[in-house]
Amino acid sequence: MAVYFYYGDEDFLIDSQIETMRSKLNPDFLSMSFKTFDNPEYSELINILRTSPMMFGETLFVINSDKYFSSQKNFFDDKELEDIEDALKNNPESLNVVFVVKLPREEGKQLDTRRKLYKILSKFNSEEFQAFKTYKTAEISDWIRRRSKTKDLIIKDDAVNLLIELLGNNLRQFDTELDKLKLIVYPEKTVTKKAVEEIAVSNQDLFNITELIMKNNKDKALLEFKKLTDKKHPLEILSAIQTMLRKWILLKTNSNHSSVELSKLVGMHEFVIKQTLQKLKNTPASELVKLKQNLFNAEIRIKSGEALDVNSEVEIALIR
Repeated sequence: MAVYFYYGDEDFLIDSQIETMRSKLNPDFLSMSFKTFDNPEYSELINILRTSPMMFGETLFVINSDKYFSSQKNFFDDKELEDIEDALKNNPESLNVVFVVKLPREEGKQLDTRRKLYKILSKFNSEEFQAFKTYKTAEISDWIRRRSKTKDLIIKDDAVNLLIELLGNNLRQFDTELDKLKLIVYPEKTVTKKAVEEIAVSNQDLFNITELIMKNNKDKALLEFKKLTDKKHPLEILSAIQTMLRKWILLKTNSNHSSVELSKLVGMHEFVIKQTLQKLKNTPASELVKLKQNLFNAEIRIKSGEALDVNSEVEIALIR
């Protein structure tokens, strides 16, 4: 029925758009009417695009297409591209096809618009989903308020500001936190700054843990970690620390760049970058890398079921 091309570095908005389309399908036949494919080769892709009409209504096929654009040369030859374009122009009435390319966040990568496939897909319902710039707080604030309304919440200005301070421009995390806040404030509908503080793991909390580890004050670091487990699951804390460490490593290894360039690189406000670099002045990048690797290994062990105790696994990784 329609062909869509969604791409960009804000994967949450892409996923939300697809979920909205999926919600309109007949729920009784969802296992057949909704399918996702990862970079199918030419023969499989053509079969997908020429799928015969179904008896149970519309279908939605999502084609994850990152490899089509990341390969050094064109993934399809000219004849194959002609067939693909023809199939898209004549796709069955009941079939909706969404080509998706999710770009890495905070890396400034762009889709190669010179590729023939891009030129073909951009003729259809093409839309780019970009992550908000961290310094455009007014735009982020507006999105949080609109998202809150969809959850039947009213959020105070100072609560919005605190969420942005804590989470930057991460829409997926905003959405998750809003769901938690809805439970906390129930039966009320107003989210206050105090409610946000109740569930928040702030950057300062995470910094305190890491700074204590870097100073070899591991007893206090573990104490801070245990305090945070009252608010968050250990895996959430582990993930948040890893995200923060990744940004710190990028800052340390690119410290010769301007604050404007660093802001684009890590998605942090210039003022926060200057503060962070000052705090990390005496911390070697190699130590940050080592800690991040330890935490990554712990996450793998936990998710694979190898870890006997989640809390202990994270604690060992923090002080190893």
